[in-house]
Amino acid sequence: MKRRDFLRTGAVVAASALFLPLSGTKVFGALSGIQAKNLIPAVKLNNGIQMPRLGFGTNTLNGDIAERSVADAISVGYRLIDTAHIYGNEEAVGAGIKKSGINREELFVTSKLWVDDAGFESTKKAYQTTLNKLGLEYLNLYLIHRPRGDVKGSWKAMEELYEAGKIRAIGVSNFDPDQLAELMAYAKIKPVINQIETHVFLQENKSYEALMKTGVQMEAWSPFAAGRNEIFSNPTLASIGKKHNKSIAQVCLRWHFQRGVVAIPRSTKKAHMMENLVIFDFELDSSDMQTIATLDLNKTQFPEWG
Repeated sequence: MKRRDFLRTGAVVAASALFLPLSGTKVFGALSGIQAKNLIPAVKLNNGIQMPRLGFGTNTLNGDIAERSVADAISVGYRLIDTAHIYGNEEAVGAGIKKSGINREELFVTSKLWVDDAGFESTKKAYQTTLNKLGLEYLNLYLIHRPRGDVKGSWKAMEELYEAGKIRAIGVSNFDPDQLAELMAYAKIKPVINQIETHVFLQENKSYEALMKTGVQMEAWSPFAAGRNEIFSNPTLASIGKKHNKSIAQVCLRWHFQRGVVAIPRSTKKAHMMENLVIFDFELDSSDMQTIATLDLNKTQFPEWG
């Protein structure tokens, strides 16, 4: 299933108005830091730093496509850029950041430690490799990608990198509530994020409630379930979208936003990137939220990643 078959008229008009300044000759880096900050609200993480509540994901994007997509995303207003060692695209993402011409201080860049590099010394080496590939001097956020291997050793290394000022924040990905509780039992520094699979078909209510209680921010690594289960033709979501004159993608992202979940949708099309940003001009009402709750299948849409 393609990401979308069309953009709703309202989304196109809103996006055109919002991004009119991009029609000039200078495309990349067209939005100033103030404009971008006003465009996407931020959440304060438990260590006090601010993180955009909507970002740009890069999984499966590689080479020139990744470089162009990252530069395009930054040009239309994204400031949170997410990558990982296992994606094999850190160099391309770094090239896209450089191509954008944006000041480094305006970006919030995330990458992740893969399981093959678990352990104290291996983590420190892997982190430096990631920085070198990205062409950056620091990361805003570094995550343990999966709870496998020497997690304790990896976390200790990340704590030291954090305390040395080489990482602005540290967190985890794909940890269930029990695994996160185990890490927090020995952690000197509390994780700020747990980035997990969550979308309308896997609402992860147990993790959601646990993270809310512990003050760890929930982040959705696949807010559209990668288009699986025919999400972009779902009649329930389409009906809600029609009610608000919004696309299914915008309904999904607004649902995440109203739950307080950070989302990082991925796209190679600038029109889709722009559409994804036009979610702050409407609100899902309580009946919409209750209806979306009924879509929860409580099972992964990515069994091959289990």
